Amino acid sequence: MKTETEAAPAANQSHVLVVDDDPDIRAVLEEYLSKNEVRVTAVATGKEMLQTMESEAIDLVLLDVRLQGENGLALAQALRESASVPIMLLTGNTEEADRVMGLELGADDYVSKPFSPRELLARIHAVLRRYQHQSQLPGRDDKRRAYRFAGWEFNVRTRKLTAPDGRKLDLSNGEFSLLTAFCSSAQRVLSRDQLMSMSRLHSAEVYDRTVDVQIVRLRRKIETDPARPQLIVTERGAGYIFNVPVDSMY
Repeated sequence: MKTETEAAPAANQSHVLVVDDDPDIRAVLEEYLSKNEVRVTAVATGKEMLQTMESEAIDLVLLDVRLQGENGLALAQALRESASVPIMLLTGNTEEADRVMGLELGADDYVSKPFSPRELLARIHAVLRRYQHQSQLPGRDDKRRAYRFAGWEFNVRTRKLTAPDGRKLDLSNGEFSLLTAFCSSAQRVLSRDQLMSMSRLHSAEVYDRTVDVQIVRLRRKIETDPARPQLIVTERGAGYIFNVPVDSMY
């Protein structure tokens, strides 16, 4: 059964999916990683892993290669073929063949059991830094899975917006289009014409409703005080600016 730490995620913190059929290991990892500002979802089976990947924006998967009744290496291979998410393997000290094969299948790193939580955290950070650097290289395929800003998580694939307190919000086509445009051009002033053009790439709904009306509706969902917006800020005579840093997930 999927479990998740109860505390609301801090702004833009990484989300790690732990896949291990040992409840004690899941508990240790959830406690330690969450205390170190990593959001954790922990599951026991490959099926739950795939379900979570479909519904959540995951930054890194920590996968036990010896799941009961399942082939962890086959799961890692399937995950690598369907997603660009980093994969770290949990293996036994004597499982050198599993480690080698896992790396050949595309895993990014491995940690042997029993492991040091401190070393594991350092390895997680190293892999995430490497992926973040790769995402910023010129020519990167611009197929973002999600954005994070000010504690919010915007999953482009599922069209879901998750509030800092964990609430899931539905977006209309117009709201989705505008938020996508803002996140892809954060901290840049965008004119109404630019927003119209960028939004038309995603939805025709903006044709029939003004950008201003859509922005009012979006502010009601994401601003603490829509009357005094801090995220979507009006630039008089110029347009609007999404006035917050945004992290992209691929």
